Amino acid sequence: MARLIEKYKQQVVPQLIEKFKYKNTISVPRIQKIVVNMGIGRSTENKKLIEEATKHLTVITGQKPLVTKAKKAISGFKLRKDQAIGCKVTLRGRRMYEFLDRLISIVLPRIRDFRGLSPKSFDGRGNYTIGLTEQIVFPEITIESVEFVQGMDITIVVTGNSNEQSCMLLKLLGMPFRLE
Repeated sequence: MARLIEKYKQQVVPQLIEKFKYKNTISVPRIQKIVVNMGIGRSTENKKLIEEATKHLTVITGQKPLVTKAKKAISGFKLRKDQAIGCKVTLRGRRMYEFLDRLISIVLPRIRDFRGLSPKSFDGRGNYTIGLTEQIVFPEITIESVEFVQGMDITIVVTGNSNEQSCMLLKLLGMPFRLE
């Protein structure tokens, strides 16, 4: 079983119940899913970019990504309807906790000039989004295999009602927020 699942059940849930005075353990916020998204705007010029991005996202997450397509044509961006413009993966269950554990303990400390995550990146419903500028920070990706550097968005969807509850959950799980 993933290390973060044990930590959540044994340490985080009792602390959240004590702080927010929940009546039962079902109402305690938990992580529902993690969505990792790569938007590749330059894929209109080069089709290989989508293939490489899906390959890297498969290696990073351990799950085959879904290729996202344009909903409508925009001539200013040279974009046609149903043209591949990105890829995304939705992680749930054990894979989600293993990915989050690797993100917290390995990937975030490898970011150059990292001073902590902004606690202001919550969306008002308790979901948290992190933007990474390059996929090289993941240890699974070797620099030699990268033809182009691509950023990604990681959204952590939490069942909690508010930003405060979600922030406390992520802090207790070990997410390194900076003090503001």
